This record gives sequence, structure tokens and C-alpha cells, in this order.
Amino acid sequence: MLIEGDGGDWQQQLLSVLRGMPPQSFERLCREMLDRAGLEEVTVTGRPGDDGIDGRAIVRFAGIVSLPVVFQCKRYSRSVTAPMIREFRGAMIGRADRGLFITTGNFTGRAVQEATRQGAPFIDLVDGEVLVDKLRELSIGITVGQNGEVEVNPDWFASL
Repeated sequence: MLIEGDGGDWQQQLLSVLRGMPPQSFERLCREMLDRAGLEEVTVTGRPGDDGIDGRAIVRFAGIVSLPVVFQCKRYSRSVTAPMIREFRGAMIGRADRGLFITTGNFTGRAVQEATRQGAPFIDLVDGEVLVDKLRELSIGITVGQNGEVEVNPDWFASL
């Protein structure tokens, strides 16, 4: 079944599909997105008791320098708060110097400040709006027609 949308309708429909996914399926979706976006060795480690780390990846620069990254995935309709960012940063210690927090919700202003706090490991933030746009850009579970119409394929997401 395809959901067709124009304007921003497809974005809300896609967010609804994403928020309805089981947590492990959403983590696999994030792995697929990061892999297609060019990160390497993307693995999902998330499971109950994962200590706040859902996955790991490597970012390579010019084929010479590599940077380990850990990520956290949250299917939320609400906001991610600063304490959640601090908790994730605590889980990063000794594992990576860079983090990525992906959510279907959004981030409070204090969460954004915490993620970019000077002197602390940096955490990149991907909210629901950025996430659906990235899925569209990478054609993950989405088809864009010749006239720009967007079709969301819920069955593809259900198969993860």
C-alpha cells in the first residue's frame, strides 16, 4: 500500500509510520540510513540493557582519518530533553568521542545547547523533520515521482 502525499502531508504520514515501528526495526532503519549516507561499519547494538548505545559506525575522511561514532535512536512524538542528551553522553564515554541522536520527535532548546556544549563530546542531532527529509533524499521506503509527488511505502518499513 502506498501513501501519496503532496506538500508536507507525506512527512506527517511518514512520521506516523516511523513512530509505529517496533524499536528494533527503527534501529535497523537508522542503520540503513547511515550506511546509505556513507558511514562505514554501521552496526546496531541496541537491545534491552544496551547502556544507551543503539549502534556504532565509522566516519572516514579522505580515506585517511577515521572517527568512531555511536548513535541513539528514539521513536518519540515528544521532545528529547537535555537530561536525555547528558545520559547519552555518559554512555558514550570510553566508546566514542562523537555521538548522533536520531529521533522522530524534536529537541528542546536546552537539549540542543547540551549537545553542543563546549568542552564536552559533541552530539549531532537528527530530529523528525531532518529524518524524513534524509529518508526521501536517500529513497529509503519512499519513491518520488516525476512531478515531485512523494509516495511512502509502509510495507517496506514493516518488513524491517
